[in-house]
Amino acid sequence: MAASAFGQCSLLPRTVSLNPQQSHRQLYSLSFHRQTVNSSLPALSFTQSIGFGSAIERHCVDQNGSDLFKTDAVRQLNGSVISAKGHRFAIVVARFNDLITKKLLEGALETFKNYSVREEDIDVVWVPGCFEIGVTAQLLGKSQKYHAILCIGAVIRGDTSHYDAVVNAATSGVLSAGLNSGTPCIFGVLTCDTLEQAFNRVGGKAGNKGSETALTAIEMASLFEHHLKPSE
Repeated sequence: MAASAFGQCSLLPRTVSLNPQQSHRQLYSLSFHRQTVNSSLPALSFTQSIGFGSAIERHCVDQNGSDLFKTDAVRQLNGSVISAKGHRFAIVVARFNDLITKKLLEGALETFKNYSVREEDIDVVWVPGCFEIGVTAQLLGKSQKYHAILCIGAVIRGDTSHYDAVVNAATSGVLSAGLNSGTPCIFGVLTCDTLEQAFNRVGGKAGNKGSETALTAIEMASLFEHHLKPSE
């Protein structure tokens, strides 16, 4: 049996004050209500404010007046950064500019310790420079032994274009490692114009980027382990 419906639309004035220096301003609320007769479908109520600072409100109520939006229908997946206990991590560290990379490594290890990662669940792999990070991270990721791979290095601009070549290679290498292995590979390579900028990012006024890299690895490991793990 077909259901009949009717709707009502009304324009209601309302007054708001924008700020103490301005006078009150007249705005309008456009209200539309649809009701269905002889139907189990809920009524629809829609309200939209028109004017400066307008907002839109939408809600549905059933025939008994109950709100239908008690739960969110959209599924949201998030990684946890509460604890990383039981997760295994590898850290690929470039030896070049080791005054910087050692401090980045220390920051990452300290963060892992604070988040309950055991020392035996962390493997540190040293490579000559940033060029070698990508291929090493890819092999580690493909081993399926680790929940995430940290990629740590430091590139400081010099007088030649060598800087741009190394940065591009390191960036694309870490990206390819994650895509090809299916294991999160976290980019922790500093790209700085001066040595001072680098030191500011390994415990100076900009914090320790190695610690931030570890936090990212913990979150991604949790996301993949609990939500994105392929079904077997």
